[in-house]
Amino acid sequence: MTDTTTPASPSGDPSAAPEVLSGIRVLDCSIAMAGPFAAQRLGDLGADVIKVEPTRGEWQRHAAAGGATGNRINVSFLSLNRNKRSIGVDLKADEGREILYELVKTADVFLQNYRPGVAARLGVDYETLRAINPSIVYVSISGYGEDGPYRNRPGQDLLLQAMSGAMLSSGSAGHPPTPAGQYLVDAVTASTAFEGVLAALFHRERTGQGQLVSVNMLDAITTLQMQELSVFTVGGVGQHRSEQPHAHVYIRAPYGTFSTTDGYLALAMPDLHTLGEVLEEEWFLGMDTEVDSWTHRDEIYAKTAERLATRSTAEWLEALGAAGIWAGPVYGYQDLVDDEQIKHNGTFIEYEHPTEGLVKTPGFPYKLSETPARIDRGAPLTGEHTREILGELGLPADRVDALLDAGVVAAEPGVAEVAEPA
Repeated sequence: MTDTTTPASPSGDPSAAPEVLSGIRVLDCSIAMAGPFAAQRLGDLGADVIKVEPTRGEWQRHAAAGGATGNRINVSFLSLNRNKRSIGVDLKADEGREILYELVKTADVFLQNYRPGVAARLGVDYETLRAINPSIVYVSISGYGEDGPYRNRPGQDLLLQAMSGAMLSSGSAGHPPTPAGQYLVDAVTASTAFEGVLAALFHRERTGQGQLVSVNMLDAITTLQMQELSVFTVGGVGQHRSEQPHAHVYIRAPYGTFSTTDGYLALAMPDLHTLGEVLEEEWFLGMDTEVDSWTHRDEIYAKTAERLATRSTAEWLEALGAAGIWAGPVYGYQDLVDDEQIKHNGTFIEYEHPTEGLVKTPGFPYKLSETPARIDRGAPLTGEHTREILGELGLPADRVDALLDAGVVAAEPGVAEVAEPA
């Protein structure tokens, strides 16, 4: 760990007890929400987080969600970057990279969410930084995975919500699925990256060994739905929406899901002129995207919905994608389970449970290169390990028996550990 100065607490008392991550230095080279949010959580626990920004500032400084521009720092950036210090560096310049390399020598964690291939082009990929600091914990966040058929797709929150299957678990039958009112995928990806960092740091405390922590948004939002997807994959219960709905005002129009002739698609924040060209909607062509998309939200939605309802999802996705507009399919759980990127990532795992048989369920949202997650046992029976645990505490067998007889503890006969299917 690096020897960094612990800042004073909010009360101004510099003698306050050090925080749990005091002495850990984090280099945050991420942008937007998922990466900065993860780094912020590390800072909240006392890590010295250095935000390494382009000289003009990180992208989020110039993109005010909801139009909340603030005074000198917009609310979006303010909300995701507390407990950090900032340095502006041009990493495309040789001297800028050398500054970063010097920082890497002092760091414990390096975090980035560049598009696949960008880190290598900048000379800040894992292999390069590991050669400088072998104990570095390197966190790479991507949209769909570091490789695979979707590696170059935009990792945008709404599109991943749609693809995850979650939208079809709410709303009403016969109506377009309703996205979450939060930046859900970004948030859960941030939490997943945070978990991965802590696990890797714990491994390093034991071994002195750094490692690569890979996190992608698709796996994060899929594994978040552990219970729902297990109900589908194990229990065989499909998604059936009722006639009545069960259940963002801060994103410009059009932003949401729309009906097509054969299903739905998700559309996220297009330039109105470009969208007008694709949809052949002349009213959009003279609009100012940054102004009119807020003041004419309802009309824009209605006209977009009317146009998109005239062709199939596949036709629209091809046309919108060719124009560089963010759009994607709306999946149900079966579509998600069958998806080629999900299969490539190994997002779902299967194992034999001693009492439940073959279980197929979401696996792990992060991949640790040196200490991968695994399943050693499935869900236990009540008190299955009571004797084992009490024995580890040093209680003799007769004392355990007495506790069992008195009903103070409970135990079930043990079952074998889980096994991977043949």
